[in-house]
Amino acid sequence: MQYGPLKIFSGNANLGLSTRIADILGQPLGDMEVKRFSDGEVQVKVNDSVRGADVFLIQPTCHPVNEHLVELLVMLDAFRRGSAARLVAVLPYYGYARQDRKARGREPITAKLVANLITTAGADRVLGVDLHTDQIQGFFDIPFDHLPGRPIIAKYLREVGIGGEDTVIVSPDVGGVDDVKKMADDLNSSIAIIAKRRPEPNESEIMEVIGDLDGKRAVMLDDMMDTAGTMVNGAKELRKRGAVEVHCAATHGVLSGPALERLSEDAVDSVVITDTVPLCREQKLEKMVVLSVASLLAEAVERIHKSKSVSATIGQNAPTQERLF
Repeated sequence: MQYGPLKIFSGNANLGLSTRIADILGQPLGDMEVKRFSDGEVQVKVNDSVRGADVFLIQPTCHPVNEHLVELLVMLDAFRRGSAARLVAVLPYYGYARQDRKARGREPITAKLVANLITTAGADRVLGVDLHTDQIQGFFDIPFDHLPGRPIIAKYLREVGIGGEDTVIVSPDVGGVDDVKKMADDLNSSIAIIAKRRPEPNESEIMEVIGDLDGKRAVMLDDMMDTAGTMVNGAKELRKRGAVEVHCAATHGVLSGPALERLSEDAVDSVVITDTVPLCREQKLEKMVVLSVASLLAEAVERIHKSKSVSATIGQNAPTQERLF
């Protein structure tokens, strides 16, 4: 099915990434104002006509999560009422993804709730990067294109000489084994697994490490790095098990609370994240590398707009990456 002209818009959540995507596609960002009324309510004004257009709205629901989520919903409603032919919500980072099931009685499943809100607000399709759990795709009753950030990180690690038999790719929990196995295949390395438990949200206790770390370089891979407790505690444990270097990598650098202080510790040799969540230079550590997913998302946007397969090329080879800082 052919849609109208491609138009790219951005909310306030990650304007830098949105600009990089638009530049790669040779498109200007659409003219839209996202402001606040005096009481804090979101006010949206779309200055460009979107009637019959194929609209891609870029808005990760990162900190402040509730503000950016409501922005996303209001913007989607504005485009729907403006008669856009199709609305694609581009979510480089999907907030509320960690509550994807009922672990205890009387708990919400907010990953499903947010999916319902996005669909009801008017999205016809969603494009995301490294969901916290793959099953969240099934929470949407509209098409969901799920892109991996792993190939971008793997390509960078190869370029700096990390990989091979002397490297172990470590999953910080059992749920991340599939991604770690793919990374290990990319780098021709072995894998290890950390078994942990969470007594409280944002707290973790390491129970066991499965795998040989003695004399190896370790790369801990996760989808997100929030307070960095899992990463740093894991790094210390890997050192005890004989690892000579520990590198922490994640697609989403949420980095809230004590994250930067923890990552500054000597147990961590380097930190690799992407720009799905914006990071200002004041937050950057000397040991931190930020890679851009702009090329990955731009290619996906172009293929979706032209009704071409996304899975046919995305993830097969890492796209050209940009190291921001």
